[in-house]
Amino acid sequence: MTDLRHLRKDFPVLERTVNGKPLAFLDSAASTQKPVQVLEAMDDLYRNHYANVHRGSYQLSIESTAAYESARVRVADFIKAPDPNELVFTKGTTAAINHVAYGWGLDNLSAGDRILLTKVEHHANIVPWQIIARHTGAELVYLDIDEDFQVDISSLDDILDERVKVVGVTAMSNVTGTIGPVRELADAAHQIGAIVVVDGAQAVPHSPVNVSEMGADFLAFGAHKMLGPTGIGALWGRMELLEQMEPAEGGGEMITDVRLHESTWAPVPQKFEAGTPPIAEAVGFGAAVEYLQKVGMDAVRTHEIDLTRYALQRLAEIPDLTVYGPADPDNRGGAISFTLADIHAHDLATILDQEGVAVRAGHHCAKPLMRHLEIPATARASFYVYSIREEVDQLVDGLHHAREVFGVA
Repeated sequence: MTDLRHLRKDFPVLERTVNGKPLAFLDSAASTQKPVQVLEAMDDLYRNHYANVHRGSYQLSIESTAAYESARVRVADFIKAPDPNELVFTKGTTAAINHVAYGWGLDNLSAGDRILLTKVEHHANIVPWQIIARHTGAELVYLDIDEDFQVDISSLDDILDERVKVVGVTAMSNVTGTIGPVRELADAAHQIGAIVVVDGAQAVPHSPVNVSEMGADFLAFGAHKMLGPTGIGALWGRMELLEQMEPAEGGGEMITDVRLHESTWAPVPQKFEAGTPPIAEAVGFGAAVEYLQKVGMDAVRTHEIDLTRYALQRLAEIPDLTVYGPADPDNRGGAISFTLADIHAHDLATILDQEGVAVRAGHHCAKPLMRHLEIPATARASFYVYSIREEVDQLVDGLHHAREVFGVA
């Protein structure tokens, strides 16, 4: 077992109590807590170095620009990007996928083309493609999931033909913890000339990632799910594709020249970063990545597997509880969705909150998956580097209490 409990000292919020109980924060799949190292890095920029970036020849602007671009280098290194200029800062995972959908999709898709997705996708990797399909006449098709909640690629040969131009897949589901078959889909997609867009919102924070080995053409992820601030994420793309793409946003900073009736774009990545960027957030993103690199992503993944295994064992003790996700903790992420008897997920989350346990309840921005599972919602417990077994025990105790409250004991 990899015990990372010594890291908890870096997260002030974990010292809180809720309703007189120790806080058990089990909603890290939605957004993680922030270590003091990230808070201090952002505070230092605002206190001592802040100015707009790329636009000033004075000292503060030079320092702020250096901090911003240093963060880009560090985040690119985190995913083993061949070139830091292939990494574009965005508002988050959703914005990153929208950049691809609008910047690449509008110019490269037309009637008769297909966009292949999976039924475990987050709305962020469905809705943008629905919009682009309406604009272009392209068709959406989906890979199903099997009885163990894995993406079913058995029908791939029948679905994946020359009509498919885009394959979108999550590297790790935020609902079931399913690890997507990214490499298999990428290899098959590239044989027919399709591009592969990977939603890495859950995978990048929780496991080692190498974009070259992944086989993706685009990878989207966000800082706030990996100890960083909200409002910033990243799009990595192959340079040749980024250079071909149109920017999804226009304005200041992303141009080399503007005339009354035409403009020319700045080089990648500035081409996709219109306006004043989230400077302090980028610095916080870089600090979060530095923190995780010091912990080691192999240790992060091992810790999550250990904690997930323990949680699945403890949850199995509770009568009337159903877990939705792969059974093997070695082959899934640490987001565990469940239902308890006929108790609505929101009611369950409310009872757990009274016990100091923070879980997510709802459809988790995955309504097509919920309809496939024939359930309206689930409660979801999810872990990160600061999570410990005692919090799982607190969750289990809270679920037993919920059974008593709702009379299913």
